[in-house]
Amino acid sequence: MSVFTTVSREDLTPFLKRYSLGQLVEIKGIAAGVTNTNYFVTTTHGKYVLTLFETLRADELPYYVNLMVHLGQHGIAIAAPIANLHGDYVDELNGKPTLLVPCLPGAVTDSPNAVQCAQVGEMLAQMHLAAASYSGQMANPRGPQWWSATAHDMYPFMNEADAALLHAEVKLQSEHKFDQLPKGVIHADLFRDNALMNGDQVGGFIDFYYACNDILLYDLAITLNDWCVLENGDIDAERAKAMLAGYQSVRPLTSDEVADWPIMLRAAALRFWVSRLLDFHKPAAGEMTFAKDPGHFQRVIEHHQRRTDFWL
Repeated sequence: MSVFTTVSREDLTPFLKRYSLGQLVEIKGIAAGVTNTNYFVTTTHGKYVLTLFETLRADELPYYVNLMVHLGQHGIAIAAPIANLHGDYVDELNGKPTLLVPCLPGAVTDSPNAVQCAQVGEMLAQMHLAAASYSGQMANPRGPQWWSATAHDMYPFMNEADAALLHAEVKLQSEHKFDQLPKGVIHADLFRDNALMNGDQVGGFIDFYYACNDILLYDLAITLNDWCVLENGDIDAERAKAMLAGYQSVRPLTSDEVADWPIMLRAAALRFWVSRLLDFHKPAAGEMTFAKDPGHFQRVIEHHQRRTDFWL
């Protein structure tokens, strides 16, 4: 979430007349993340998040928007989209497709505890089960083909040792197809900043704009790699065990998933190492943007390479 497209009060006031949300009180840019423009919008009726999509077109949004509606209808804690007076979830502002959602209870936690990790794991499994009846289909746009192509573009920016490690990880993943693992709708980006915690309970999952149909275990690995990580890139065993226990209390892993878990943790870290390299070396222009450290997920992979205990 960054600000690439500037929205003023003068822009937003007539836009809000297309909704039943009261009068504008305050608008504030959200300077986190790297993909879309986001603002907190406070009106006389409440507080909302306005998203302007920088890369997705309006005709590409129904998969994500309808998924959020579907999950909300099934009791998953998410910010369900708000329709305008014409009944449309997707609107337009300053030439960009937009979505409005209510602010959820809770806040982002930078230092989650084991109880919170267990709750996130449980909710993630519930989300996977609830999404099984969702009919939308979306291939993962940042899957193995994307890793390989983007990594190739990053090698010239890297020192020889780091480039060799990245090349080896891409090659390793190319040798594992995971065809036997359960698939379904995944969030694909459930980092700490994409979930709000209301105490030890999940206030809600947010930012579903990398959601797609892919391997469920991959989604769990992405989540664990962030929620349970230490500053040095290693994984906190207590939090990892709690998250896995919470997830499996709802959807127990198959024997194939358990066997592929170690390599899947590295796949999940590789995806974000590559994307952070891209954001760092070829950043998009924006008013309030920041690139996260690509070396972080390199260190996560290096710890996974040496790991012998995977908490299952």
